[in-house]
Amino acid sequence: MTPRKLTIIVLFLIVTILSGCSGFNHPAKQVTVSALFGSNMVLQRGMKLPVWGTAEPGGQVRVELGSFRKQGTAGKDGKWKVVFNPLPAGGPYTLKIIGRDTTSFRNVMVGEVWLCSGQSNMEMPLGGWGKIRNYKQEIAAADYPTIRLFQVEKTMSTRPDSVVRSDGWKVCSPETVPEFSAAAYFFGRNLSEKLHVPIGLIESAWGGTVVEAWTSAASLDTFPEFTKILQEMKTGQFSKDRIFTVYQKKLAGWRKQVFGKIARLGDFKAHWESPQLDDSGWKTMRLPTFWERAGFKNLDGVVWFRKTVTLPASWQGKGATLSLGPVNDADNTYFNGMKVGGLSYHEWPRRYPIPDSLIHAGKNVIAVQVLDIGGKGGLYGKPEQLKLISQTGASVSLAGPWRFHISRIALDAKKLPRQPSVPRLSNQPSVLFNAMIAPLIPFPIRGVIWYQGESNADRAYQYRKLFKALIQDWRNHWGEGDFPFLFVQLANYMPRKPEPSEDAWAELREAQTMALSLPNTGMAVTIDIGNAKDIHPKNKQEVGRRLALIARHLVYGDSVDYSGPMYQSMTIEGNRIRLKFSHVDGGLITKGENAPVGFAIAGADHKFYWARAKIDGPTVVVWNPNVLHPVAVRYAWASNPKCNLYNRAGLPASPFRTDNWDGITKGNK
Repeated sequence: MTPRKLTIIVLFLIVTILSGCSGFNHPAKQVTVSALFGSNMVLQRGMKLPVWGTAEPGGQVRVELGSFRKQGTAGKDGKWKVVFNPLPAGGPYTLKIIGRDTTSFRNVMVGEVWLCSGQSNMEMPLGGWGKIRNYKQEIAAADYPTIRLFQVEKTMSTRPDSVVRSDGWKVCSPETVPEFSAAAYFFGRNLSEKLHVPIGLIESAWGGTVVEAWTSAASLDTFPEFTKILQEMKTGQFSKDRIFTVYQKKLAGWRKQVFGKIARLGDFKAHWESPQLDDSGWKTMRLPTFWERAGFKNLDGVVWFRKTVTLPASWQGKGATLSLGPVNDADNTYFNGMKVGGLSYHEWPRRYPIPDSLIHAGKNVIAVQVLDIGGKGGLYGKPEQLKLISQTGASVSLAGPWRFHISRIALDAKKLPRQPSVPRLSNQPSVLFNAMIAPLIPFPIRGVIWYQGESNADRAYQYRKLFKALIQDWRNHWGEGDFPFLFVQLANYMPRKPEPSEDAWAELREAQTMALSLPNTGMAVTIDIGNAKDIHPKNKQEVGRRLALIARHLVYGDSVDYSGPMYQSMTIEGNRIRLKFSHVDGGLITKGENAPVGFAIAGADHKFYWARAKIDGPTVVVWNPNVLHPVAVRYAWASNPKCNLYNRAGLPASPFRTDNWDGITKGNK
């Protein structure tokens, strides 16, 4: 071989190597890339980096990430993928997707990427409807160019999807952060300030959703309660109409049972719906409002409302529509003594047609029987929703004073059967995993932060297995091993109970704690930063900080206190019980009161009494004179407990119980 020929061959090889590919002879048409890839994005450092999309089958796609190049060919299904070797934190890079045409994404960084998911407390934005604590100042200060935000649109699917729906990556700024998850933002901000690397946050959350909606069908196969509906999805037989037909049948049975019981207690024997009834002795309440705001706190049961409206002669014999707005929870509504409607879901505005024959010139009487079975009650919409509308469009406002009377059924409301829940399509098994999680795979992530559980509280025992199934499910699908999965334990919420009692939210917190048995998991306890009146507590700064403390210790190796005291074991000492805790470095302390509060103690009869307690080194000793032979202790065992045990790092002790007695959610599915 001549020297000239050798030189030509060497130059050809060098060019080929530098290009990162050879034979780019058939550049693909119609090249697309997953919406996860775009300008301002963050790629996970230290992991292999797949880039994927679609193109014409057989077409070649070249991908350039800075000076690195990879080439792939679209398969028969039109899908292509290339994989870059791991990169250290840094940037910015330009990502180019090259076929017949070239698409360039700029300002691409490499750093730490976290998926942020769950229900409304994860979705709760910094501004918008969230308006977290000091939100105006927090938004104004949210100038973090190396934090990048990505929101997945709310959508659902009965089968795994591959399309990511989003408007792309945003550089964190006062303009982009207001509608982003507050908990996720504060978590990312804490990491950014400690790690000094780019942070990518992917928000995929939906308020009011249940854990099984976020879990794949394959992982739910072991739960018999989901078998039928998952099979319907698989075979294409899933039907929205069928779901609501089943619900309506259940609801009709519930209404018949409940309102039948009410009738037997004398409401209708008194003819409180009759226009002839003399209601002059009834008190008045201005509507719309919750009756709790009118001074009737903790009133569950039935309240009757009546209003007399005078109509002109032009309304005589002409039909109308009665608009009441939403009613919490259920109603039976009468016009001049005849029933005209009744619904049993608190969010549905009531609009009932009134027949021609019931409309009279002069006085007409509207009577509404309202049943509330927990929380707030009453006609609670906007004043403009409360009106009577004629066929011509004229209307008479019904806002203002109504006569009301509390029924005897109020005393028995707690004994009423449980109302069927309104089906939400977004809460069907696997539908959110299919549409909002599956399309993200295999985008590399460092880990997950998760805030959810409120919607599963009445099935807390089931959640013990469901939550672990979700964690293992996501890990299996990503194929990155046991990536960090950090979650928030439910905050305190609802009215405080005066005596120890069984509680669904306490059982859900216990189920969350049980997930710590899985490797590489961490739990942020928030039992001290909730709000009795708001299921969406505003102090998301502390939620993000506590999650970040766990990540710093578990993931990034910082020697920081990241957990409050966790119950370990108990020892019976005569008429007292000694409790031992982990995570007490620096010692146990109390806040607000000198002695620990929130402890309850019981004997073999399962009857709990509030316990006296004292800190003794790394332990707490509890007792009550009424319990001579104690066998069990509970701490912060309530939806909204009064509790004050911390470690010296200022982190609260997690609620717990030492017994394993059956709870109120066992068997609920």
